[in-house]
Amino acid sequence: MNALPPLYPPDYPRLRDALYPLAIEPAGAAWNLDELHGLLPEAAEPARAAVLVGLVPREDGTRVLLTRRTDALRQHGGQVSFPGGRIESDDADAVAAAIRETGEEIGLMPAQIAPLGYLDPLATITGYRVLPVVAIVDSDYVARPDPNEVADVFEVSLAYLMDPSNLDAHTLDYRGRARQVLEFRYPDQRIWGATASMLLNLRQRLEAIA
Repeated sequence: MNALPPLYPPDYPRLRDALYPLAIEPAGAAWNLDELHGLLPEAAEPARAAVLVGLVPREDGTRVLLTRRTDALRQHGGQVSFPGGRIESDDADAVAAAIRETGEEIGLMPAQIAPLGYLDPLATITGYRVLPVVAIVDSDYVARPDPNEVADVFEVSLAYLMDPSNLDAHTLDYRGRARQVLEFRYPDQRIWGATASMLLNLRQRLEAIA
């Protein structure tokens, strides 16, 4: 399968067509539940969370805004992730939660974020149902990471992340069971797990309208 071409600002209306509209949050189960079958507590209600899949317009094409969490965090310490977190009771919706968390974690202002739509809900092994919010981020942003949560803020070419040849699947042992996880062959950071799965979902949705 060929890589998707680089996305530039004139292509963003097509990108919006690949997403669930902002007006209605995607309902139903997470798209990746089959791969987690038997690994999640059956009776537990997943916690609701949202992340910001931030796309930054650059002269050489769109780039994806990512963070690396600090090693000391209890969950997912040291891992590459999108900014985001739990949806709180005073958040109007998942979009509001993703914007709030992005501000808290890396200092972006709401005016610097233009939401486009949602990807499919994703389940995590830590018991969350995550709604990824895809948004355009002002290219003039200056990251101010919270050192208690974020060790690094960086960008990766969207074209690289949308190229199937850059994505591998590995089988890991988890609690005595084999589990398949995705990982990009990126030289500078380890982009894997839930973050890689969300990026795969974005590629699949873009391929569906290509």
